[in-house]
Amino acid sequence: MVKITTYGVRPIEVDYFKELNTHDYELNLVPELLDHENVTAAQGSTGVLLRGNCLGDRTNLEKFKAWGIEYVFTRTVGVDHLDLATAKELGLKVARVAAYSPYAVAELALTLGMTLFRKVAPEITNTHNGNFKVLDHYFSKEIHSSTVGIIGCGRIGSAEGELYAGMGATVIGYDPNSTNPHQKNGIPLVELSELLAKADIISLHVPLIPGKTENLIDQAELQVMKPDAILINTARSPVVNLPAVNWALANQMIGGYGADVVVDEAHIFGQQFENWDQLPNKEVLQLSQHFPNAIITPHVGSFTEPALKDMISISYQNFATTIATGTCPNEVI
Repeated sequence: MVKITTYGVRPIEVDYFKELNTHDYELNLVPELLDHENVTAAQGSTGVLLRGNCLGDRTNLEKFKAWGIEYVFTRTVGVDHLDLATAKELGLKVARVAAYSPYAVAELALTLGMTLFRKVAPEITNTHNGNFKVLDHYFSKEIHSSTVGIIGCGRIGSAEGELYAGMGATVIGYDPNSTNPHQKNGIPLVELSELLAKADIISLHVPLIPGKTENLIDQAELQVMKPDAILINTARSPVVNLPAVNWALANQMIGGYGADVVVDEAHIFGQQFENWDQLPNKEVLQLSQHFPNAIITPHVGSFTEPALKDMISISYQNFATTIATGTCPNEVI
């Protein structure tokens, strides 16, 4: 029997892993993310299935190899938590979930954007503190007469664009990887500088590519944005320079920042801190403490039922196809 050890399985996900197990795999569901201590839980497995922020480093990959594990798969689109060079060196098979319900992340990005656009975040902060005055900085535009800029117009970005267009917004995009310089997935494309200058809400949906998309939005880009523009990052944290965002918010250079990703995620998300001093990153601390027009969600973009079902089903099929044929459509290496 094929035994699969899956790391980072939340309690609410357990029944889905069992119900969707049409291949009758022997399941070893580990609640915690993979680290150097719980790696031993994978001994005796045919393959392992990881989640984002699992520690797929050389140390753990070498142990998997030594234990005869051939398949190290991830139920995510991104693979930056895996040392792919080491996996290739060791001859391990790696596969991912190339796509899941695009509306999961798209809907969260829109929710973050509209919450900040209509000033709901600072309004709620104040009413929770007993202040029910209508303050001048609550004054808002309306989305039907505004412009939304989508950076990265793939499945998720275009899904968010579709949602905003349905609300009457003008949607423009920037995507340097588009084969058509004029449009991608129905979104008209412009240069990044034009998008930054025109958009009232800017939403990021690009992969993290060191040297290319790292710090794609930095101080110079923030200075081009409208002073009331909203920036949303549901992609990867390093795509945005967080110190620059804190600077822009402190100097009222932008209207707000919403993120489902932060730096040092592995040491922050999934944790409950008793006080602010325990937060391990000073930039995240500053963002959280000082700016009511900033929102952070704990990487829940894909935490919907359709997305979860997709990720589990595709992962199971990845194992089945790879075991049967030696390759699969979602193989990384």
